Amino acid sequence: MGKTKHTGPISLPKLPDPSLWVSWKPFGFGEQKPHHNWAVLKTLWENRDNLRYAWRILTQGVCDGCALGVSGLRDQTLKGPHLCTTRLNVLRLNTQPPIPDDVLFQDIDELRRLDSTALRKLGRLPYPLIREKGERRFRRITWDEALDRIAEKFRQIDPRQAAFYLTARGITNETYYVAAKVARFLGTNNIDNASRICHSPSKTALKRTLGIGASSCSYKDWIGTDVLVFWGSVPAANQPVSTKYMYAAKRQGTKILVVNPYREPSMERYWIPSIPDSALFGTKLADDFYQVNIGGDIAFMTGVMKHWFEMEERQPGSAIDHDFVRNHVNGYEELKAHVQRYDWETLEKEAGLSRERMREFAEILAKARTGVFVWSMGLTQHRFGTDNVTQVVNLAILRGFIGREKCGVMPIRGHSGVQGSGEMGADCFSLPGGEFDDENIARLERLWGFPIPRWQGDTVGVSLENALLPDDHPRKLRLFYTSGGNFLETMPDPAFVRQCLESVELRVHADIILNTSTLVDAREAVIVLPVMTRYEMPGGGTSTSTERMVYFSPEIPGPRIPEARAEWQIYIDLAARVKPEQAHLIQFRDAQAIREEIAKANPNYDGIQHLKKAGDVFQWGGMWLCEGGVCPTKDGRANLVPVELPQFRKGEGTFFVTTRRGKQFNSMVYGDVDPLTGAERDDVLIHEEDARALGIADGDAIVVYNRHGMFHGRARYAPIQRGNLAVHWPEGNVLFPRGKYEPHAQIPMYNTVAIVEKAELFYAQKDIQYREARLAELDELEGFEESGSCAG
Repeated sequence: MGKTKHTGPISLPKLPDPSLWVSWKPFGFGEQKPHHNWAVLKTLWENRDNLRYAWRILTQGVCDGCALGVSGLRDQTLKGPHLCTTRLNVLRLNTQPPIPDDVLFQDIDELRRLDSTALRKLGRLPYPLIREKGERRFRRITWDEALDRIAEKFRQIDPRQAAFYLTARGITNETYYVAAKVARFLGTNNIDNASRICHSPSKTALKRTLGIGASSCSYKDWIGTDVLVFWGSVPAANQPVSTKYMYAAKRQGTKILVVNPYREPSMERYWIPSIPDSALFGTKLADDFYQVNIGGDIAFMTGVMKHWFEMEERQPGSAIDHDFVRNHVNGYEELKAHVQRYDWETLEKEAGLSRERMREFAEILAKARTGVFVWSMGLTQHRFGTDNVTQVVNLAILRGFIGREKCGVMPIRGHSGVQGSGEMGADCFSLPGGEFDDENIARLERLWGFPIPRWQGDTVGVSLENALLPDDHPRKLRLFYTSGGNFLETMPDPAFVRQCLESVELRVHADIILNTSTLVDAREAVIVLPVMTRYEMPGGGTSTSTERMVYFSPEIPGPRIPEARAEWQIYIDLAARVKPEQAHLIQFRDAQAIREEIAKANPNYDGIQHLKKAGDVFQWGGMWLCEGGVCPTKDGRANLVPVELPQFRKGEGTFFVTTRRGKQFNSMVYGDVDPLTGAERDDVLIHEEDARALGIADGDAIVVYNRHGMFHGRARYAPIQRGNLAVHWPEGNVLFPRGKYEPHAQIPMYNTVAIVEKAELFYAQKDIQYREARLAELDELEGFEESGSCAG
């Protein structure tokens, strides 16, 4: 890994730069924008019963929102306080009182009338609950009764018939590690985490190209790099503090480019509340937008490479860093031959952009001495997500943007703890400190003192589908233990997911609040366990940011839910009841003992054992992974990997569909209107010319449908690439196919093709044959969903 250590935060310029201002109107009066002051007042009101505790969380704890890594109000990138609306929205989860008994024990159908937002506002889970098959209400049980029931079920079934899942809502590295160890102790490799539906393709692509599984650079590398490119990522909306990093980058002359089907207004201009001149007059962020088709990124990047190779023919060294490639890279000639096979007509059609626009982008990167590439779910949530990310890394390798200052590739995380989940082994394809292979298994068996099952575990999507297998099937999912998570609102085809959840015999939900999935029936029983937040856990806990900073978050004094328990302790207690004769192999005296073992289990985390107080932090791997071009691959060299283009076939009146976020934190929606765009939750973003061609006016009721489902919404004219639609997530999940996963990383697919019609026209068509004929058009487009694979 890298040897250079992070040098700590830097200061922002003291004097403003009016050339970056959006306008001279103070506070963006009349503009569509977030109202940060109102958000602060709203947070104060919501937490008025626990204001002192809320303040201690904000000033002493590590943010449980996004993965930028803000400890208290400080980070390692910029000096000064940092606070965003995302963190303020999540704050109430930590301070609210328990759910009143008269609400908690009402008829289940009364609770089911509430959506997840309303359920979240009911309060914290107060004690263990159970609802047996046929019972109309939850009833209270003791911790012993709950854990004995779960342990009994474990002993009755084959370990292959059990599965664990851990979301990322404030979960610590300590919990991930213990869960990973307990799962193997109990004999199952069916364990997965929230990265499966966000960044699993990123890790897979980075492993096969650079041999790493995390960001190669740090946030400080954004500041002053020649070019900063965001691919399918909107950090201004999802990681708002990052706008300060972009501001700092602009002040040092960085050019910011965005590759995305939708011209995101928050990436075009933003009012940053903690920077006075930006709060007053706003800041222009992006210098240019390259609006590709949904799924057109690979074609666009292939076009950029094709331009580079043409530039090289005219003037060697004008586009490719040949010294870097010669000394540190495999596969150059193979990639070059692969790219040159494609003609410009194909690339333009599939990318949705002209050859000239690709040339502009190619020349900007070719002239840049440094560059940082950042991406998110716009690239990963595809059937070809690993190939999307691989192509980004190919570009960075060709320019030598790896392993040095102000250069790198970064999958920006949206959850505060998810980077550590796979690194702790809470993943069916990973173990602490490495892959699920014979060498790593043997190493951990020596440390742990018990055998690790050798069979390949299932990802969470496959595990859920396994609940529908015949009762006598050896991999039928019979026991599902989930730490947080709501698959009804995160997976495609919610009706199918409900069927899967209902087919599990015993389902366990360890959480801090109720959600809609908690209320779904099970074949035998549903058990709900109240857990502590990261700020309540004795001995504190750690989390790993996008840039590999491992932060310590202390236990913070304040009100407590008396029966809530630390999640890592629950896993240990359960394991001890399933295998009491071996319980000594899974015990930890406290959280510090877990950190001491993590340092042994994952050598990259040697240093975590020294984190003991608020503000303690270290960065594993140094400032840059692959420093000096030396990668942790078998031969120490980076690998260029040719990838095929996805196939685009789209008939008249059909559109490519993707999802986007509004005022929400992952699946938790905090507002019916997106303050950045003004769009409501049922709005469908569509290009004005596409809509007018179908006789659809702005605001018209429309129906978006395909064989997977139907979405009723309203047309909203928006600056999106023609032939493409965007619907809000999770509301639009009804349109996406179930059981279709990316072949390398197994992420579910959140892109599809669909038909758009005015609602009155749709309902006026009484002829079933007409509708079936329209759907038959979509059947011809299934190649879009299936295509995209490694060509090497």
